[in-house]
Amino acid sequence: MNDWNAKIIEEFRANEGRVGGPFEGADMILVHHVGARSGTERVTPLVHFPQGEGRTVIVASKAGAPTNPDWYHNVKANPRLAVEVGTETFPVDATEIVGDERTEVWEAIKAKNPGFAEYERKTDRTIPLILLARLDSAA
Repeated sequence: MNDWNAKIIEEFRANEGRVGGPFEGADMILVHHVGARSGTERVTPLVHFPQGEGRTVIVASKAGAPTNPDWYHNVKANPRLAVEVGTETFPVDATEIVGDERTEVWEAIKAKNPGFAEYERKTDRTIPLILLARLDSAA
């Protein structure tokens, strides 16, 4: 997975936030997160769903695996992080979306990208949704 992610990150940075292949046309984001145990900074490319007003949602789907992705645990442990969107890098605060709000956002995500509905069918866990809220004034 690290080689896969490294290629996507390289393509993202070389093309002002755009990538091809299975992610062509998708809104991509690079999430900089700190390892909950290691303290090591990592960068993970993800599809994101802009919500307006400097807010966006990322999905801890792990392609429908039975466990949450490692980045999810890191973001929960260290919710102040940085992201790259297009050519811009800025700080965000991460919070998990729960309850009725999660249901509403999740249904909209599945409608926009049906692949996430397939991930949901493949797992027994509730797939977490993380809201990233921009912290600087340029929202």
